This record gives sequence, structure tokens and C-alpha cells, in this order.
Amino acid sequence: MASSGVISVPHVIRGETIHDPVVEYSLGNGGKFAVPELDLDALVWSRSEPLPAAEVPIAEIIDVLEATGHQLKDDHAGILTGVFASLGEMSPYERAVLETCYTEMWRRFDPEWLKLLVEGEMGSLTALDGWRTAGPGRLSSGSVRPYPARLVHVLAGNVPDVAAISIIRGALTKGVHLLKMPSNDLLAATTVLRAMSLAAPGHPVTRSFSAVYWRGGDEAVESVLFRPQFFDKLIAWGGESAIRNAVKYVGPGFELVAFDPKNSISLIGRETFDSDESIAEAADLGATDAAVFNQEGCIASRFQYVEGDVDDVDRYCEQLQLALGKQRKFTSAVVPPPPADLRSEVDALGRMEPFYRVFGEPDGRGMVVRSEEPVEFYPSAKTVNVVVVESLAEAVRFVNVSTQTVGVYPTTRKVELRDALASAGAQRIVNLGRASGTAPGYPADGFYPMTRMVRWVADEG
Repeated sequence: MASSGVISVPHVIRGETIHDPVVEYSLGNGGKFAVPELDLDALVWSRSEPLPAAEVPIAEIIDVLEATGHQLKDDHAGILTGVFASLGEMSPYERAVLETCYTEMWRRFDPEWLKLLVEGEMGSLTALDGWRTAGPGRLSSGSVRPYPARLVHVLAGNVPDVAAISIIRGALTKGVHLLKMPSNDLLAATTVLRAMSLAAPGHPVTRSFSAVYWRGGDEAVESVLFRPQFFDKLIAWGGESAIRNAVKYVGPGFELVAFDPKNSISLIGRETFDSDESIAEAADLGATDAAVFNQEGCIASRFQYVEGDVDDVDRYCEQLQLALGKQRKFTSAVVPPPPADLRSEVDALGRMEPFYRVFGEPDGRGMVVRSEEPVEFYPSAKTVNVVVVESLAEAVRFVNVSTQTVGVYPTTRKVELRDALASAGAQRIVNLGRASGTAPGYPADGFYPMTRMVRWVADEG
């Protein structure tokens, strides 16, 4: 805490932690936090000097990241202990969920996980180490290099893992990175970078990162920093307003890599109704995906399309509503009640049986609205819209380019659906219940991020 109950938030500048809380901001819950004053000159890397980690072998970078993971896991320096003291004041999640996120963050830094990430996204573990043959045949006389870039990241704050994976990908691609911290997650980025500073003080990778806060959209900061003379690319996460704000700075020499706002769904086959056990299993898996991170993230399944007749689907809805109320690894048993406009919408639909049916109460423990077409409002606060469909193939018409993750039950139905889902715009197809189980090396939001985080340079033969 700073003076007068204001929470002190540090900055990290090129591996050095800065504690000097002089600029105050308000939190959405009425609290306040303070950060050091920005020195814009310190937030850019001169183009007349080589990038710190450009020639560091990928094996050495993986060693640094592994050591960072050990710092996070063991926490001998008490970084996490200090973070936990402020988490409840600065996040919409309850402390138990946040502590789980932070105490398990080290798993991302496992060397085998990191190797799979590089091999999957870049094609081979050595792809990021210097020049390599451009290709077979006539291309074999030339060379290409994924050269490290200068990147500014506008992070999202709905999941702490966004900061961790951004730092991991940034380290592995050997560039320099300015991380703009979000107001709803002011601690994740600096937590990882402080651990890295302890693991590898003064190392080129450590000196390649800064994490600071300014209010999003502040033109006095962004109009200066978001320029091609300082950075090559802007990596933007977040909702529509954040992406639209980022777009206005894009121009020649300054590229946008956007993790756009997305929605996720579930497709549940009629095999669910083969037994009471299969209904219970599908409902538990469906609730796991629907309520993950209290339905704040884009991976949360807000719409679930269930194949069957109305009576069977109502049986599923009953079980789903009960399962939504469970405390889970990344989900609270009770979340803040839905906003008033959503409650009004659900209440109106509840009076229109049998065309609609509502299961549960607006008490933050989970509600399910069964309908024959998707509802027009946006479900939140552990509210799920279950839509009755004659076939899962029919449900594909509700998929579009904003559909990120599609969970399928049973898993045997995925193969018959995946081409149609991909054509409609879906980006990720998983077993129901595995929406949050992101595996390393797969595409994210329809592309391989690490290939976009470098500049591809050719030496033509």
C-alpha cells in the first residue's frame, strides 16, 4: 500500500523494478492505485543499437525462462506473497481463483512446454536461431531469418495468463517489448518480469522487457510511442474499443497484430441422452467451459447447441444449471449477480413458456435459458443460453468469424463437423470441457503468433 490506502503498483523498465508511486488512478470499484511517472525515452530501444537478445541461442533463452518459472514456483523472494495482498482490491475475481492462476503460472515455463511451443509455431526448435536455407530446390541457394522485432503490447486483463504467454513468446522471438498493463490486471506482467530479473539479472532477455501503465487511449503517450521509428508492431488484445483505438495508429512500417474479441460455443450431440450418467457428464463438462474465469474470457461457452427434443434438452439444462454452481479451479461458486438489463431480459423470457424456459435464479450461482434460437442479449455472470437443434450440422449456421472455441461432445462428433466449422469461421475445436486447456504449439485466434512477432528477412540466392 502507498499512503492513504492507495495501492502501489511498480513498473519494470528493462529488467529494473521501479517503486515510486506518484501518479494516481481510480479503480472501477472505487479504490485507487498509483504508479511511477512515465519517462517515454526510457520505453524505447534505439534503432542504432543491436537488440539485446537478438543473437542469444534459443536454448539459453529457454534456460532463462525455466529459471523464471522456478522463481515463480518457489517464491523465495516473496513476490507472489506481496501480490496476493493486493489481488482482491484490483481484480473482479475472488482471491482463491486468482491465487490459483498465479501459483500455477510457473507451469508455462516448463522447458518441454516451451520447446513444444516453438516447434509447433515455428516449425523447428532452431528456426529462431539465425539464418536458414529458404527452402528446397531453387530456393536452397537463398536464406531467410525471422529477425527479432520491436513490439508494443496492449494486454488484456481478463485472464492473468495473457501477460505470461506474451512474455514467453516475446522472449523466444528475441525482440524488445513494451507491455502496456491493463487496469484490471496490474500485477501479472510485473510479477513475471520481477521473477525473471531475479532468475537472470542483467541478462539480455531480461533487459528486453518493460511493463508500465498508462490509461488506455491517452494520446499524449500513445501518439508518441506508437510510431514506426520506435516500434515495428502493435500487439493488441481486448474488446472492440481497444482494437479500434489500436487501428488508428496503424500505418506504413507499423503493423497491427490483433487478438480480437471473440465468443465461444458448445455443440452437444444426442448421444448425451443415452444414460443419466452421460447427461451428468456432458453437463459438468459444459459448465466447466461455460463458467471458466467466471465467464469473463473469450473461451467461455455462453451459447450451447444441444441436439435432441425439448424434453431431453430440458433434462440437460437442469443438470447444467446445478453444475454451474460448483466451485472450480478457475471459477467461483458464486459470482456477482447479472446486470439489471440481463435480469430483465431473462425474466421476460421466463414468462414465455413453453417457447423459452429458465433454470435457476439471478443470484450469481448460474442460470440457463433454453430457447429454439439464440437469445439476442449477451449472456454473462454464469448465464448460459441452451439452444435446441435437430442436428449439430444445423448449429453450424450460428458460427461466424467471431467464434473462437467450439467444444464438442461426444468427441467422436468432431471429425464430421470440423471442416464446416472452419469454413464458417471457427478457429479452435476442442473436446467439451477443455476450452481452458490450451496446448502449446497450436494456432491462436486463427494464426501462429510467433510467426507474426518477427520480421521475415530474405537473403535471396
